[in-house]
Amino acid sequence: MDSTEYHRIVDRYLDDVYRTVLSCCKHKENAEDAVQNAFLKLLKMDDDAFTDQEHVKRWLIRVALNECKNVWKSFWYKNKVSFDDLDTEPAYRDETHAEMLSILAKLPQNYQAVIHLYYYEEYSVREIAEILSISESNVQVRLKRARDRLKVLLKEE
Repeated sequence: MDSTEYHRIVDRYLDDVYRTVLSCCKHKENAEDAVQNAFLKLLKMDDDAFTDQEHVKRWLIRVALNECKNVWKSFWYKNKVSFDDLDTEPAYRDETHAEMLSILAKLPQNYQAVIHLYYYEEYSVREIAEILSISESNVQVRLKRARDRLKVLLKEE
């Protein structure tokens, strides 16, 4: 991949990929590492690997989410990081987004990902299934369960 094309992709998708991964990683530094690793992997890819720009974006999100999952599964993270130390709110400019994200942070990680991709990134159920490598019916079930939990959480607030 040539340098000009790579920089154009980074400029275009960095913010979207970061926000998506931050909703799952919760910790700013882990999200930054996951995004950086995803873009490094993109740099090593062939130009012919992608069909269009949307394919590039979906691939970056999938790889970054997988990197985030690797952090969550790591021995160090399971044994060294306290949940009290987690930074659950990204620096959104809009207070409504910040409040909603703090509520979303109370959901399990797999529900956070589908909610973020569906409502914030505006992906279809089929596209989310491809990004997360799960079935469409699983995406629909997760969305339903996440919405149900959000209703309960919003009533509590």
